[in-house]
Amino acid sequence: METLRRIIQSQDQIPLAAVKPIDQGFLKYRAQCLKASQAALRHPAHRRASPVSGAPLSPAGDVEGIPYGCCPDTGGFFMLELPAPERWREVLVETSGLRRSPETLHAELAQSRTDTVYAPKLEWIGETLRLHGMRQPLMLEAVTEPSSFRTLLKESALCSDVIPVDETKLIAQRVPGGPFQAAVLLESLDRVSDPAGLVRGVAAHLEEGGLLFVTALVSSGLDFSILGLNSLYLFPPDRTNCFSLQGLRRLLQRSGFDLVEESTPGALDVQIVREHLQRDPALPRSVFERQLLEMNDEGQAALQAFLQQWGLSSFARIVAKRRKVIA
Repeated sequence: METLRRIIQSQDQIPLAAVKPIDQGFLKYRAQCLKASQAALRHPAHRRASPVSGAPLSPAGDVEGIPYGCCPDTGGFFMLELPAPERWREVLVETSGLRRSPETLHAELAQSRTDTVYAPKLEWIGETLRLHGMRQPLMLEAVTEPSSFRTLLKESALCSDVIPVDETKLIAQRVPGGPFQAAVLLESLDRVSDPAGLVRGVAAHLEEGGLLFVTALVSSGLDFSILGLNSLYLFPPDRTNCFSLQGLRRLLQRSGFDLVEESTPGALDVQIVREHLQRDPALPRSVFERQLLEMNDEGQAALQAFLQQWGLSSFARIVAKRRKVIA
């Protein structure tokens, strides 16, 4: 099946501070997440293989002392070691609460995030459901509570209901409810200890032909390609896993799904790199990369549109369909 690539280009320039500010609130949140992750790693931990291929990860460096590896087959960055799944779930619960703290960017920018982050996702889901002739499906939301998206999804009347399921429980067991006709994984694959297990768990709860909506940051985008482990947005547990776009495709296809649509509608790659280089001019970059980032506003807007059009932004959206089971 050929995958539809939506060409999504932003007509407006979104200021970096509207979505991902590198300010004191964000840096404090990041530091708290790193502290929680470092504490968890003081418990017994196991060495990980690539969640895509099962191959040993190649050491890539560390983020604040936490080692990361790279998938030798598809790229992508993954924490090299993780504690037991139940211990990692405790970290996810703790940091999920931090995101709503009044001291972090999420509380300060709640309305802005609704307008610039959640509303486009809601529109994307609605358009896709209509395209596939799916009227008010029962939706599964894989999430570590609390969810900032469910209320908007329920109020949209796009679904008959939205059932939240702990994303870590989907890895290990069947949960009540369903059968589901659609499911959403909004950055879930970025943070869980077993992303392949999560996708298989979702597949087990979806009807044949059911739709899966996935969003994730991807290492194949411009900002991660330039910054690598120097990106301030690459930190656990939010980015326990940072797949490449190719890696996400393979993961879904090997877990019972056919891809029907993909896009990288990110609008901030160029601005994110510029912000990092302004903070730390010593960060390594090639002469060509420096020339790209020194272009005027018109040139940088054209570059961002090119990244969106050709799947080279670091924010990915994928729609996959539950494959028919052949008896």
